[in-house]
Amino acid sequence: MTLREGNLEAPTRHPIAWKDAGYFDEAKAFAEMERQFDICHGCRRCVGLCQSFPNLFDLVDATAAGEVHEVDKKDYAKVVDQCYLCDVCYMTKCPYVAPHPWNVDFPHLMLRAKAIKYRQGGVGAADKLLASTDVHGQLAGIPVVVQVVNAANRTRPVRKLLDAALGVHPDAWLPPLATQRFRSGAATSGADAAEAIDGERSPGKVAVFSTCLVNYNEPGIGHDLLKVLAHNAIPYEVVEKESCCGMPKLELGDLEGVEKLKDANIPVLARYAKAGWAIVSAIPSCTLMFKQELPLLFPDDADVKAVQEAMFDPFEYLIARQRDGLLKTDFTTPLGKVSYHVPCHGRVQKIGRKTEEMLKLIGKTVTLQLNTVERCSGHAGTYGVKTTTHPVAMKIGKPVFKAMASGEPDFISSDCALAGHHIAQGMANNGLPQARLAHPLSLVAIAYGLTQVKP
Repeated sequence: MTLREGNLEAPTRHPIAWKDAGYFDEAKAFAEMERQFDICHGCRRCVGLCQSFPNLFDLVDATAAGEVHEVDKKDYAKVVDQCYLCDVCYMTKCPYVAPHPWNVDFPHLMLRAKAIKYRQGGVGAADKLLASTDVHGQLAGIPVVVQVVNAANRTRPVRKLLDAALGVHPDAWLPPLATQRFRSGAATSGADAAEAIDGERSPGKVAVFSTCLVNYNEPGIGHDLLKVLAHNAIPYEVVEKESCCGMPKLELGDLEGVEKLKDANIPVLARYAKAGWAIVSAIPSCTLMFKQELPLLFPDDADVKAVQEAMFDPFEYLIARQRDGLLKTDFTTPLGKVSYHVPCHGRVQKIGRKTEEMLKLIGKTVTLQLNTVERCSGHAGTYGVKTTTHPVAMKIGKPVFKAMASGEPDFISSDCALAGHHIAQGMANNGLPQARLAHPLSLVAIAYGLTQVKP
């Protein structure tokens, strides 16, 4: 039987069988890694993505025969540790993913290797702390403490201490703690007088999943989302309670930790889903966690499935409202030149460029000259701040920094707030023209005249 070359069908995903005994069998995992690595070696289409692929091909090329089977299995870690589970290779590049019979799934193979490493005790306390966003976020909103911590994190002695103790690169941008948490400062519900009007494509009421970054670090993004919903007379609620979505622990390989967070979040979110609410998360990685990763990790959980079906990227939701004829287009404030970055975890949701559609819609009413950049910024959560990987993250992002500076924009923007700051830092470090950084939701609020641009 001759196998066809490549795929013409859309990628499909198999459930992650992490509850099976063989999943954590290192010998079996190594055998599967050798099989898939050999296919990657024969293709090399993904060499320009993350550092995993150059490292893999360098290891192969350094062997006497130039073959994968000669690579020392201990060196596989040099490939695994550089994967930050962006999923771009699977969704946009690899021609051998399922339903192709070769069934290559590089990101979830790397996840398996990370999970084995975690279970074997190979992950240190510092990495565990960095992935525990609900832990270090607890300082947010505490008077005086916030100001002291934020000021200290800007000093070289403290940054050197963070480098030594936690492996945080002294030059990496760190998100400051918010003086008031989003969940403390936001109205728990809004547009009460408005009737929930369901559209063909969009539920008429929204449950807002805050996310750790918005709640503890960038509450302004959440407040702008609420302003946009209220302006469009869409009833909303900030979900009753929430924990971290689990993406940081997934990237670490802590699958039991992911399950604990799932058990905390899903019962709450499932009640909204079953009551006909759209669930909206402003951070692409968090949205992806509920849309893809949790359903693959827990394929038999009906509540996980219900939440998956109710989960929306904010711009996926807004464009659905627009297509239903239920979105206001009374934009009043021009945005000028905007360089917009499409983050990896937005690309792989399979929803298209909904943020770009919204920005183009704004541009039909007020001045907006759009430059869209679709390429990995290199940040990838904790990868972009760690001492060992921050320089690589800056290297990966360099083409994006240059592309975002093209045309000397008034605003730079990314759905991934961390990527936005990473891009701003990269532009500054490379002597590129500076621009105001604003999340796309903030740009929409500005265009509606709901948020004023600070001088």
